[in-house]
Amino acid sequence: MIKLTVLFVLFFSVNLSAQVKIKKLKETISLQMPTPDDSDHLGTRGASVVWHPAEKKYYAAFAGNASYPLGIFDVSGKLLSNPNLSTRVDTRGLWYNPSTKSIWANTYNDNGWVKYLLDSKGIVKDVVTMFKGMNQPNDQAVAAYIPSGNKVLFLNGSAVKIYNGTIAKPEKEIVLHLGRTKKEGISEEEDATVIPEYYNSTAIIYTGIKTMEIGLLHKEDNQIELYDLQSGFLTRKLGLPDNTKTEYSFNFAYTNGIYWLFDIDNRTWVGYK
Repeated sequence: MIKLTVLFVLFFSVNLSAQVKIKKLKETISLQMPTPDDSDHLGTRGASVVWHPAEKKYYAAFAGNASYPLGIFDVSGKLLSNPNLSTRVDTRGLWYNPSTKSIWANTYNDNGWVKYLLDSKGIVKDVVTMFKGMNQPNDQAVAAYIPSGNKVLFLNGSAVKIYNGTIAKPEKEIVLHLGRTKKEGISEEEDATVIPEYYNSTAIIYTGIKTMEIGLLHKEDNQIELYDLQSGFLTRKLGLPDNTKTEYSFNFAYTNGIYWLFDIDNRTWVGYK
């Protein structure tokens, strides 16, 4: 009986050590996306949100069309831009490039990477193509960004494709071991070319938090999973409030220390910490 008790305790301890801590997130801010005068060009899916540290502003875009809205907001979430301001390109990911001190974006398919030009008030006045062609692993990929080293990240299946941001070329790939900790090891059924349908399949985030750099949205569990960029193993889970609107593609971002989910019905980016 004593042996069985010891075995149970050992099994329970090992099982517990393999479990991942879950932190509960709370809503902290929201960005109400503008509705243009032209009702035929509203937009549906959120592409991304990025914080400009010099301008002290959020830039949020729709995905799907160059005429869809681009909203610019102050730190409290107040809209500063004209409701008719558009993305000018079919935006996917947004990031702040500290080297050029500007907002960059990757676009749909082979439309390249662009840089947004701002006026003296921080409002977008033009867009310039920086790299032409297919500079991403798939047509719908939403970029994330590592400021250190100027690296651009994309989700491709269940792997992270890392691009050199200086030349827009792929450098390496890190396979994410979905839902598995380092103690659990790699699954025999792992296939890096696909991602299960219960994950958001296009958007990835970079947090900059050591051993928790990469984030995926698990829609069915209503959680954000954080992975170690070096090993690809799961290290933390972030629980979202029960009423959080999540999607299987797009509508997921991270910037200024905040996790962002886009509420399609209310046309609102909601931030959680």
